[in-house]
Amino acid sequence: MNATTHLQVTKRNGRLEPIDLDKIHRVVTWAAEGLSNVSVSQVELKSHIQFYNGIRTDDIHETIIKAAADLISQDSPDYQYLAARLAIFHLRKIAYGEFEPPHLYDHVKKLTEAGKYDRHILEDYSREEFDKLNTCIDHCRDMTFSYAAVKQLEGKYLVQNRVTRQIYETPQFLYILVAMCLFSKYPKATRLDYVKRFYDAVSTFKVSLPTPIMSGVRTPTRQFSSCVLIECDDSLDSINATTSAIVKYVSQRAGIGINAGRIRGLGSEIRGGEAQHTGCIPFFKMFQAAVKSCSQGGVRGGAATLFYPMWHIEVENLLVLKNNRGVEENRVRHLDYGVQINKLMYTRLIKGGNITLFSPNEVPGLYDAFFADQDEFERLYAQYEQDPNIRKRTIAATELFSTLMQERAGTGRIYIQNVDHCNTHSPFDPNVAPVRQSNLCLEIALPTKPLDNINDENGEIALCTLSAFNLGALNHLDEFEELADLTVRALDALLDYQDYPVKAAYHATMNRRTLGIGVINYAYYLAKNGVRYSDDSAIALTHRTFEAMQYYLLKASVDLAKEYGACPLFNETVYSQGKLPIDTYKKDLDAICQEPLHYDWEALRADIVKYGLRNSTLTALMPSETSSQIANATNGIEPPRGLVTVKASKDGILKQVVPEFETLKDQYELLWQMPGNDGYLKLVGIMQKFVDQAISANTSYDPGKFEGGKVSMKQMLKDLLTAYKYGVKTLYYHNTRDGADDTQADIQDDGCAGGACKI
Repeated sequence: MNATTHLQVTKRNGRLEPIDLDKIHRVVTWAAEGLSNVSVSQVELKSHIQFYNGIRTDDIHETIIKAAADLISQDSPDYQYLAARLAIFHLRKIAYGEFEPPHLYDHVKKLTEAGKYDRHILEDYSREEFDKLNTCIDHCRDMTFSYAAVKQLEGKYLVQNRVTRQIYETPQFLYILVAMCLFSKYPKATRLDYVKRFYDAVSTFKVSLPTPIMSGVRTPTRQFSSCVLIECDDSLDSINATTSAIVKYVSQRAGIGINAGRIRGLGSEIRGGEAQHTGCIPFFKMFQAAVKSCSQGGVRGGAATLFYPMWHIEVENLLVLKNNRGVEENRVRHLDYGVQINKLMYTRLIKGGNITLFSPNEVPGLYDAFFADQDEFERLYAQYEQDPNIRKRTIAATELFSTLMQERAGTGRIYIQNVDHCNTHSPFDPNVAPVRQSNLCLEIALPTKPLDNINDENGEIALCTLSAFNLGALNHLDEFEELADLTVRALDALLDYQDYPVKAAYHATMNRRTLGIGVINYAYYLAKNGVRYSDDSAIALTHRTFEAMQYYLLKASVDLAKEYGACPLFNETVYSQGKLPIDTYKKDLDAICQEPLHYDWEALRADIVKYGLRNSTLTALMPSETSSQIANATNGIEPPRGLVTVKASKDGILKQVVPEFETLKDQYELLWQMPGNDGYLKLVGIMQKFVDQAISANTSYDPGKFEGGKVSMKQMLKDLLTAYKYGVKTLYYHNTRDGADDTQADIQDDGCAGGACKI
């Protein structure tokens, strides 16, 4: 300790000065104020060991912060707040040169002149409005972040130079400026009220924003939709247009869903037999190269999920594309894959029958009917099976499904899309707007049409703009009403505010105005209400919660339609026919949930038919792996793996403690404490009853619970059929316990970590 007092430090201007231990002590003591079970001296001791002569002042700050972060544990969870306060102190010094933030106007003017902020902010708001909004900002809210949150803000969200890592703003400016941008075109008489209320909602973590909005809104780059769905036709022109569209969107922070199911199989005729088709894999490699060509501005790496039908003639080769065995020529490992299944495929499995494989181009009408009309699909499928003139292959359904589940288990990232559920329980009329794919994280279900060229205005690239409600911040379900109104208004305004690199995306978005609002902190919500995932105790609460959420979101969109008109293609939704989610859900759910409806759906139905909806879709349950950390919330709908989990980010390893750890630690049901997937899948089915798009739902397996330490194929297939039975549209990750300490979460790269569903 004495030796430390003789050290010299290098100031920002390069001057050497004796180290000021008193100043360090004052800062750490300030950061520890009001926290339990934290020791200022322990943080100082751990820090001093790592000091050296000539150390830079920046390095001193970072050493102290890391010393505090290393002490985060189940016994001392409040170190996450001590470390966070120290990090915020450091962050303000970097951004402003002092602890006190500047006036909002001065800050925006400086960063606009530096080219960091969009010039319209200064043009749209008067100095008087800046003054009023400056008084609304509560910079003390910076002190409510956890350490993991501050590190995610630093790494992904705050405006910065991503080469030099110079950060220019702090979180409260981020939140107020997002609100100002989204409501900038509202009438001056009302907009400051909306800005203030939306700022309060996001800065107190009641509403969670996705990565593209948090990192992009207020900057000159105006592309904020999280999810982009691109469908490819069976032609070179369409394949090239798809590739171009991927590059344009992956470079602007979006996660990509690619539907390549139309591409003909290996050996098909080209130009009447003049040439033989090389099959899907070479084109999948093109898409992979396009996805990996951009790093999304340093915010995250590009990523995509590619979709194809289970009955595609190349399916046995496609199922193993991520497999580590094989050679580079027959693998495309840097994409994820969604296998599309329907009732007929499951029926063949249950009855021990065969599945016949076709090349989509050789069976007219079959591919389109697969999504739009299940009865017509079954009729055509049986007809083509009997036609001796059509090329086909036959495989036992048990063999094909077993291969699918083996690859899903082995890679964790072969996903499932139940295409019939995506169309029978959908906001869209499948006769005119079928859903033929999902997105990177398997929660978006929107109509698409292939492009013939990059400027094709008849094609349809589907975009979805995301957000989420923090269930843990709710005290009463009727709080959804104001939050739904604010969020729908903000996201709907964003659709007009942002730019569209591809015309097909612009026209689709303007016509359908699709939103995807989900939830975070569901595990905490269950814990604080004293219910669990696995024992059916959460079923009634979940039904009430998601009913309220969908009801108030629809009501908000009706209210917006009264003001601005319904979306132009409202007539392509089943809402226009008077159908609601409560009419089309899988009725098998009634056997497990007897909770009645609590809201006036008939009055809402009448309003929707009369006024229309401003937005074709409103809900989607995304993983929210990163954005949930900002709110110190459990992610999405998932159970935590430990009370203190370790998560990987590009900035290092971060410890996160579950909310209200001290009082609720015995109430949480952790992932590997659950006996199986049954209880979880029931809850997902209940959510899906009300959610109009899809849900990023995972299946999880502990080999230690199975004979011989190996997860049985029978159980995996049973869970697959259970999910289908309850109307679940999509299955995302397959998680396998690896034997690590439960306090150490499996550090698995979230699919959205590489894409954009990280809301």
